[in-house]
Amino acid sequence: MPGRLLAGADSVSLPVGVWLTALGLVAVELAASGRYGFHRDELYFIVAGSHPAFGYVDQPPLAPLIARAATIVLGTTPTAVRIVPALAGAAVVVLAAMTAREIGGGRFAQILSAVAVACAPVVEAAAHLANTTVYDLLAWAAIVLLVLRAINREQPAAWLGAGLAAGLGLENKDLPLLLVLGVTVGLVLTGRWRALLNRWALGGVAIALALWAPNLAWQATHGWPQLAMSRALHAEHSTAGDYSSVLPAELLYLGLASVPLAWLGLRRLWRETELRFLAVAAIVVLAFVAIEVPGRPYYADGLLPVVFAAGAVAVEQRERRLPWLVAPLALAAAMLVLVLPILPLSTLGQMSFMHKLNYDQGETVGWPQLTATVDGVLARLPPRERRSASVFTSNYGEASALVVYGARLGIPAPLSGHNNYWLWGPGSQSDRVVIAVGSAGDLRPFFARCVRSAVFRTPDGVNDDENGTVISTCTGPRAAWPMIWPRLRHYD
Repeated sequence: MPGRLLAGADSVSLPVGVWLTALGLVAVELAASGRYGFHRDELYFIVAGSHPAFGYVDQPPLAPLIARAATIVLGTTPTAVRIVPALAGAAVVVLAAMTAREIGGGRFAQILSAVAVACAPVVEAAAHLANTTVYDLLAWAAIVLLVLRAINREQPAAWLGAGLAAGLGLENKDLPLLLVLGVTVGLVLTGRWRALLNRWALGGVAIALALWAPNLAWQATHGWPQLAMSRALHAEHSTAGDYSSVLPAELLYLGLASVPLAWLGLRRLWRETELRFLAVAAIVVLAFVAIEVPGRPYYADGLLPVVFAAGAVAVEQRERRLPWLVAPLALAAAMLVLVLPILPLSTLGQMSFMHKLNYDQGETVGWPQLTATVDGVLARLPPRERRSASVFTSNYGEASALVVYGARLGIPAPLSGHNNYWLWGPGSQSDRVVIAVGSAGDLRPFFARCVRSAVFRTPDGVNDDENGTVISTCTGPRAAWPMIWPRLRHYD
C-alpha cells in the first residue's frame, strides 16, 4: 500500500501547469489589489504593527508585523500590503500539488489540485487581504504535507519541519492547535499513535512551543485576553442563523464546482489506510467549527489542499478527466466579480445583498471619506475647543483609518475601547471635548452632552458597517479618561 500511495512522490519537480496556476493567482490578486481601498483589518494591522509586541488582544503578532513591514518598504497602499498575502496564496497552491504528489498523484493530479485550490473562493478572498487567514491556510497546508512525509515516507526528520510550520502558524493565529488536535485524534483512533512517540516528533513539538512561547508569555502577562476574545467570538458567531448556514457556506467557500472533487477526496482519505487519520482529522475539525464557531466556517478550510489532492489522485485514475479541470476554472471566472473588487463602486452600491454574500468587499470602501467627515466636524469647532479635542471611535477600523489617513490632516491620535486600542489606553488625550465616531452611546453616561454633528455616508451608498455612522460631539466630562476607561472595553 505505501508504495502505491507514494508512487508519484519521487518526482523532483512539479509540472509547469502548477507553477502557471500559482503565477496566475498572484497576477489576478495583484491586478485587483489597488481597487477600492484598505480593509478595516488591514488598517488595524498597520497600526498594530507600529506598536511592536509579542501579541495583541485579538491575534499573535505575525500578520500585523508583516503588514507594517510592507508599508515601511513599499509605502502605505493597499497593493503594498497585499503582495505578501498573494504570494502566500500561491504557496498554498504549490503545497496542494506537492501533497497530491506525496500521496501518489501524477502530473494531472498535481495540476488539478493546484487549480482546485487556486479557484476556491476562500483562497482567492484570503490571498487578497493582508489579514491572518491566508497565512493560516499556508501553515495548515505545510503541516499536513510534512506530517505525511514523516509518517508515510518514514522521514521522521520532517516532524521538525512540521513543528517549525506549526510554531510560525501559532504566531499568526491559534487555529493550528485545532489541526494538531485533529491529527492527533486521527492517529490515535486509526491505531497509529506510535508515530507520535519518537524523538523527532517530540523535537517538532519543542520547536513549535519555542516559537509560540513569546506570544504565550505576552498573553499570560496581560490576563489571557485571547480567551476573552474566544468567548466573544463564540457568542457573536453562534446564532441560529450561523448554525443553519455553516454547511452551505462551507460548500460555497470551497467552490461549488469542486464539491464533487472534495467528496472524492474525503472518501479516498477514509478508504486508504495510510491516509485515514487525515479523514478523521477532517471530521474533528469540521465538527468543532460547526459546533463551536459556525459563523466562521472558513476556519476548517486549511484542510482543503489535502482534500483536493486526494480527490485529484482519484480523478487521475478515471478516463474522463478534463471536465474536472475545466469546471473549477469556469466557475471561478464567473464568480470572480463576487469574490474580488472588480465591479465599479456605483454598481456595488446597488447590490445591497453583497454585504452578506461577501462582507469583506464593502469593508474596503469609504475609509478616506470617513476620515474627511471627522476632520470636517473638528474644523467646525471653535479654535480653543479644536485644539483640545480628542476622538473616540466605536471600533478598531474607524480608529485605524483615522491614524492612517488622519495624521496628515492633524486629526489627533484616536481612542477606542475596542480590542487592542483599549489596551493602548487614553494616554494624555484631553477629555474636555470628544468627537464620538459611532460611539456616543458608549460615552453618553460619562458626559453632560453628546450632540449629533454629522452622519457618514459611504461613496455610492455601498452597504457596509460604517454607512450611516453618526458622529457626535460630547462635552462636559463627568470623570477623567483614567476613571472611565475600564468601563469602555469591548472585545469582539
